Amino acid sequence: MTTSGVPELPADGLTFAYFSMEIAIDSAVPTYSGGLGILAGDTLRAAADLNIPAVGITLLHRKGYFRQHLDSTGHQSESEPAWSPERFLELIPHRVLVSLVDRQVQVQAWRYLVRGESGHSVPVYFLDTNLTENSPADRTITDYLYGGDNRYRLFQETVLGMAGVPLLRALGYQRIRAFHMNEGHSALLTLALMEEQTWGRGLQTATSADEEGVRQRCVFTTHTPVASGHDEFPLDLVRQTLGEERTNLLIRNQCCENGVLNMTTLALKFSRYVNGVSMRHEEVSRRLFTNHSIDAITNGVHAPTWTAPSFQRIYDRHIPEWRRDNLYLRYAVGIPLTDIWQAHKEAKQELVTEIERRTGIRLEPGVMTIGLARRATPYKRLDLLFYDLERLRRIVRQVGPIQVVCAGKAHPRDESGKVAIQRIFEAAARLQGAIPVVYLEDYDIAVAQRLCSGVDIWLNTPQKPQEASGTSGMKAALNGVPSLSILDGWWIEGHVEDVTGWSIGDGWRTETDRQAEVESMYDKLEFVILPTFYQRHNAFVSIMRSTIALNGSYFNAQRMLIQYLQNAYRRGGSIQP
Repeated sequence: MTTSGVPELPADGLTFAYFSMEIAIDSAVPTYSGGLGILAGDTLRAAADLNIPAVGITLLHRKGYFRQHLDSTGHQSESEPAWSPERFLELIPHRVLVSLVDRQVQVQAWRYLVRGESGHSVPVYFLDTNLTENSPADRTITDYLYGGDNRYRLFQETVLGMAGVPLLRALGYQRIRAFHMNEGHSALLTLALMEEQTWGRGLQTATSADEEGVRQRCVFTTHTPVASGHDEFPLDLVRQTLGEERTNLLIRNQCCENGVLNMTTLALKFSRYVNGVSMRHEEVSRRLFTNHSIDAITNGVHAPTWTAPSFQRIYDRHIPEWRRDNLYLRYAVGIPLTDIWQAHKEAKQELVTEIERRTGIRLEPGVMTIGLARRATPYKRLDLLFYDLERLRRIVRQVGPIQVVCAGKAHPRDESGKVAIQRIFEAAARLQGAIPVVYLEDYDIAVAQRLCSGVDIWLNTPQKPQEASGTSGMKAALNGVPSLSILDGWWIEGHVEDVTGWSIGDGWRTETDRQAEVESMYDKLEFVILPTFYQRHNAFVSIMRSTIALNGSYFNAQRMLIQYLQNAYRRGGSIQP
C-alpha cells in the first residue's frame, strides 16, 4: 500500500503507455480543451473496463485551458479556472530531470486512478514543473494547455515526451509493449527511447538497428486532416532547447525540413503503426504523408460515461451485459419503443432543467430540440444552421416549432471563432419570439453529458474533409439521438439514411458546397425530420432505437481499443526496454 492507502499497481508488463497533451478525467479537473482530451480519457476508461494493463501520461495544466464567459451579445472573455490538484490527485514521491537549453528542470507527478466497470484501475500521471527547485519561469512550463508562444509549447512537449519515459522507468514500468502517441505533441518520447537505446555511447552512435528498435515500440495516432494543423518548431529553437546532439539526430532522420521540426513527421518516422481516426481521415492522411503507411481505427466514446442515467437503467433492465460488452447494445432492437421514449423524456427534462438553472430560460420539453456543440473555429461552421433565418421561420410556421441549444469555446486567439459565436447571438436575437436559441457557456464534460442525451437531433456541419472523426454524435447515439450531419469523419461510416439519422448533402467525396449543403439541411428539417417527429411519433422513436443498436453498439471506446489491441499493440514490436 502507498501512504495514502491507494493499493500499489502492477509495475511491469504494460500493454501500452498512452501519451497525450490532454486527458479528460473529470469536469472539475480542467486539463483538457475538447475532443482530443475526451478521447484520451475515454480510451483509458475502456482499458480499465477491459482489464488491460495501461498507463496514461499527460501534463498537469495548473491554470487549465480556460473558463469561458459570454456577455449578452456573445463576446467571449476568458479567465483561469480555479482548481486544486490536491483535491483530486495524489502526489507521488518520484521526480525526474529533463534537459532544457542549458539547465536541468525537475519534474514531479500526480496520480489519478481511472477505475473501470470491472474494478480494474488504470493510473494517469500528470507531469508538473511547479517545484521550488526550478526557476520561476520553469515552474510555469506545465501551467497552460495550448498557451504561450513556440518556445513555451516546445518546452511543454519536451517535458511530456522526455520526462514521461524516465518517469515510467522510475515507477518500475520496464516492459511496455507500445508507447502510444496521441497526436504529435508527445513525439519527443522517441528521443527519450533513443537515448535509452544508445545508453553509454551517445546519440551520435545511433545505428539503423537502434532506430528500428525505437520504431518497434511506438504507435502513433494522428488527428489532424490539414497540413497547417501539425506542430512545427524553428530549427534554431529546437537546437537551443534540445541541444546539438539531439537536434543532429532529428536532422539525420529527416524530421527537419525547410528549417523546422515537424512533430508529426517525427512521430511517423519512429512508429511501427500509424492510424487516422476514421476511414475518411485515413484517406486524407495518406495524401498528406505519401511516404508512410497509415491505417484507420475510427474513434469511439466510453459508453457508461456518455449514457444518461435514464438510458442506463433501461439497458440494465433489457440488456444487462451491455457494460461488460458494449456490442450487446445491438440488442436494443428488442427494447419497446415506449421504454426508449420514456428514457428520452427523462434525459430531455434533465437538460431543460439544467438550461433553466444556468440561463433562466425555460425551454419546452415537447418541442423538437436541435443540439450543436463543438469547438468554435471556422471549419466547424458552428453557425451554419442560421444561414437563412427567414427559411427557418417559414419551416417553423409551416411544419412545427423548434428550439436550438448551442455550446462551444473559441480559442482565446481565434478571433474568427469568437465572431462565429457572436453571429449565433445575433441570430438568436433576430429569431426571438419565433425560435428559442440558447448558448451554454463554458462547455465541458458535464454540459456535454446532458446536451448529447437531452436533445432530439444532433447537428454537425463541418467543412469537408476537415472533420477527422468527431465524437459528439457518437455520444448522442448512445442515448438514441440521431444525427443530421455533413458526410465527413465518422458519420460516413455511421450514416444510414432514415435509420440512424440523415445526411446533409448527397455524397462524401465531393467538395464542400455551402449553398447546396444549407439547402439540403433545411429540406431535411422541413420535409423529413420535423414531419416525422410531430406526425409519425413511433417512426421517429424507431429511428432512435436503431441509432442505439447500430451506432451505439459500434462507435464506442471498447470496440476502438480492441482494434488497437489487435492491430497496433499486440502485432509485432518488442516489450524489451
